[in-house]
Amino acid sequence: VQLQASGGGLVQAGGSTRLSCADSRRTTSNNGLGWFRQAPGKEREFVAAIDWRGGNAIYADSVKDRFTISRDRAANTLYLQMDSLKPEDTAVYYCAVARSAMGSSRNENYRYWGQGTQVTVSS
Repeated sequence: VQLQASGGGLVQAGGSTRLSCADSRRTTSNNGLGWFRQAPGKEREFVAAIDWRGGNAIYADSVKDRFTISRDRAANTLYLQMDSLKPEDTAVYYCAVARSAMGSSRNENYRYWGQGTQVTVSS
């Protein structure tokens, strides 16, 4: 599995951006997928996850109603639409492939990780 995350960059508070995570080897269509983030000096934390079909999504309370996770199984691509961004959303965002068909909020339930993409929200 090779995961390539893209998107992000510098965004003003209140703005929006979309992250993408492409599976170049097209091997994750039957796995749950997730997004995590890590801010400087903090531990990596769960953001959102989605099941293999894309029908069930879960979110961290801190991003609920602002972020939307989705996937295009045919394109083997995961997305994270980020709206109403806040400075505290600044972090490196990682996509990950779950060990099962379901998404999860737990780090240990993920098998493969992308390289991360930086999102910086200015106030």
